[in-house]
Amino acid sequence: MKDKNILVGITGGIAAYKIPLLVRDFVKAGARVRVAMTESAAEFIAPLTLSTLSGNRVAVGSFPRPATDSGTWHIELASWADLMLIAPATANTIAKLAQGISDNAVTTLALAMRGPTLISPAMDRDMWLHPATQSNILRLKELGYILLPPEEGELASGLTGPGRLPHPEKILNAVAGVFKNAHKDLLDKKILVTAGPTREPVDPVRYLGNRSSGKMGFAIANAAAQRGASVTLVSGPVSLETPRNVQRVDVETAAEMYQAVMKRQRGMNAVIMAAAVADFAPAAPAVKKIKKEEVPAGLFHIECRRTKDILHQLGVKKKDSILVGFALETDNEISGAKKKLRDKNLDYIVLNNPAARGAGFETDTNIVTIISKSGHVERLRKMAKFDVANEILSRISKRLAAGK
Repeated sequence: MKDKNILVGITGGIAAYKIPLLVRDFVKAGARVRVAMTESAAEFIAPLTLSTLSGNRVAVGSFPRPATDSGTWHIELASWADLMLIAPATANTIAKLAQGISDNAVTTLALAMRGPTLISPAMDRDMWLHPATQSNILRLKELGYILLPPEEGELASGLTGPGRLPHPEKILNAVAGVFKNAHKDLLDKKILVTAGPTREPVDPVRYLGNRSSGKMGFAIANAAAQRGASVTLVSGPVSLETPRNVQRVDVETAAEMYQAVMKRQRGMNAVIMAAAVADFAPAAPAVKKIKKEEVPAGLFHIECRRTKDILHQLGVKKKDSILVGFALETDNEISGAKKKLRDKNLDYIVLNNPAARGAGFETDTNIVTIISKSGHVERLRKMAKFDVANEILSRISKRLAAGK
């Protein structure tokens, strides 16, 4: 951390009393430190203490004193910082950051930051476990904030559970890890991701499709971009925003997805096929809308043909890239996934059962089992799709780092 510029944001939690020791340790490690505080934080620790330890003026509130020379202080300070640490981060501050609210010194600086921001939450157990807080935490991770989870232990309320601010030494190590680009382990890597369903036209109005929302593939693309990868996302028709720093290619049919993937797969370090590509498509789509009056009473038949197997073709052409497929199985799950792993020449297959509660289509969570080419089977607990994405990417990162 020598010669690094660290901006410390302190919000109004009892754990604020630990931060002066952390500021002292940053300075001893050779870093230059500036501190910003909310008005509530100043109720727990005096700005004079932080100013003395950091050797710099402390910004408190939206209009730091003296106001006559404040100017665009938040832009200047955010541009100066190599990293921002928010500790302790209260439930209130986390909620504001998740919604982009900037009504004090800390939240204003967080929105103006160009470099990485590390958040270290601290609050009572029930506040941390509240669904609203957990939803906001997920939103912050999706936005690119780096999270240092709270520890379990005795809390100020007398309760025991998750919510304690980690020891200053642990926070110090987390900051050092960010400076070592531990969160950019896919820097300079090229990753191709597919997402969403395909729509196979029956006529100009109707189509054959599936319930895929695209959330899993978009989560993978977002997480990969945050970890430094150059990401190309080939997506079927979905109602999702393109993640930051991701190149998106929109397609509709399985044939269009095949062309888009095959055109871009060369030179990729990894290809992750999270899309739910249709296995069948109408053989002869009608040029005009099929009217029910024109169809005889009884059954309506649509003759279909098999679509091209994109994953199989990628496995055939695969050289040095890592290939990841998804398997959606409702019975004989492990054996079915392993067969697909072998038949498609995959490095990993991600298995899930859409019938499992909290998994499958249109959900924000997933329950997956990751099976490697070596046969290792690892069932993950239910977690947000963004966290599942990072689990998948961590395995790819290790393989790439090992040159395999």
